[in-house]
Amino acid sequence: MPIDLPAAPARRSFLNIDFDPLDIDAAVAWLARVGRGDPYRYVVTPNVDHLVRLEASGRDEATARELWQAYHQATLVLCDSRVLARLSRFYGVTLPLAPGSDLTVRLFAEVAQPGDRIAIIGGDAALLKALRTRFTDLDLVQHVPPMGMLRNPAALEAAVAFGREADARFLLIAVGSPQQELLAARIAAAGGATGCALCIGASLDFIVGRQRRAPRIVQRLGLEWAHRLASQPGRLWRRYLIDGPRIFRMAHVWRRERGG
Repeated sequence: MPIDLPAAPARRSFLNIDFDPLDIDAAVAWLARVGRGDPYRYVVTPNVDHLVRLEASGRDEATARELWQAYHQATLVLCDSRVLARLSRFYGVTLPLAPGSDLTVRLFAEVAQPGDRIAIIGGDAALLKALRTRFTDLDLVQHVPPMGMLRNPAALEAAVAFGREADARFLLIAVGSPQQELLAARIAAAGGATGCALCIGASLDFIVGRQRRAPRIVQRLGLEWAHRLASQPGRLWRRYLIDGPRIFRMAHVWRRERGG
């Protein structure tokens, strides 16, 4: 679905995903236009991990096709990764940077207004309590699905129903990729939802201090992945040291298939 900003730049294709070339300031301005009760739309922020997973999923199985469709049908597709932005530039495609974590921070700081309802899918009761303590003028509601939601039809149906019925200006889907993108698309397919959903991963954990982001200088150097790896080596070593480097082969194949 096309974005609805006046004179929005055309999408730019890289690694078979069409990105909206909006930087973080333009994305925040876009979110500020969203009103409670507006027709439902959703935002995804692909990074290297997402694109590697997409490529590995193929296109044959039903879930893989649904995941590709979830990215292609998103209202807004933003580049989350400095590594991805630099790699795309090397191949002649300029993708402005709009990190999902920064977008979430600025949504709370600049976009959300007193009384706005913000619905959350994911996290736990302690997360909601911390957010309510910090943002006392917002109407925050939450649904906590069980682990393995995609393999639990009843749990997935309950999450879709919550998103459809939340009547929120913003719906923050914080259940990790690819669950969150699939869930956002399922809510769209169900019909009747309003507001704007954002697939935000662990962004709320950064806001309440459960996790720490890399220092700004490390982020600007494109080394936030190394900071995360050092913080959680047992969980992230494979993502960053084995799976992540596949992005360079993917980019080479993408250019070759385009005749470059």
